[in-house]
Amino acid sequence: MIRAIARFTAKFILWFVGISLALVLLFKFVPVPVTATMLMDSNGITKDWESLSNIDRNLVSAVIAAEDGKFCTHNGFDAEAIAKAAAQNAQGGRIRGGSTISQQTAKNVFLWQGGGYFRKGLEAWFTFLIENIWGKRRIMEVYLNVAETGIGTYGAEAGAQRYFNHSAARLSQSEAARMAAALPLPKKRSVKNPGGWLARHGYTIQRRMRVVRGDGLDSCVY
Repeated sequence: MIRAIARFTAKFILWFVGISLALVLLFKFVPVPVTATMLMDSNGITKDWESLSNIDRNLVSAVIAAEDGKFCTHNGFDAEAIAKAAAQNAQGGRIRGGSTISQQTAKNVFLWQGGGYFRKGLEAWFTFLIENIWGKRRIMEVYLNVAETGIGTYGAEAGAQRYFNHSAARLSQSEAARMAAALPLPKKRSVKNPGGWLARHGYTIQRRMRVVRGDGLDSCVY
């Protein structure tokens, strides 16, 4: 009985590793057609895949400034951010995340929303794979195409068309900062007419964008 369970477990692990490797290799070259988050969205799906060369660099700078300033230097995980998030969460109150853009991409493409140690473990595995197989530029390209940018809206191009009526290829610094500010809660945060804290956050991101460009914090993408 124990041997049978061990054989089954070994076969399952080999199957899982093989399938996950195949998917990661496929999406290194092929646009991600759909994700679990999109399929479970009751608002429908509006998306339009664009290569990174057709997405304004301002948006890359903005998401690095807003989400992951160490994107180009970490290996997929920001140990300092994870430790800070764990310490804050232990004190209670609003749950803080420590996920990098790489982790968010792994979750968005291969997994589902929500927490739990099992899902986080799978997220770590897929993050390791995409960091080593895709590289930073492809991770950023996929992230900007699958991230939820509004109600039923996914990706930079669909978001730019929704909010600004033009292509993501020509986003101003202000437009890019506003999109990045709304990314964590795109269904609740206004991009077109932000006010109060959200408007101030957008201005802060815009200032940080200059640091990102000046210090080459997006150099792994360009």
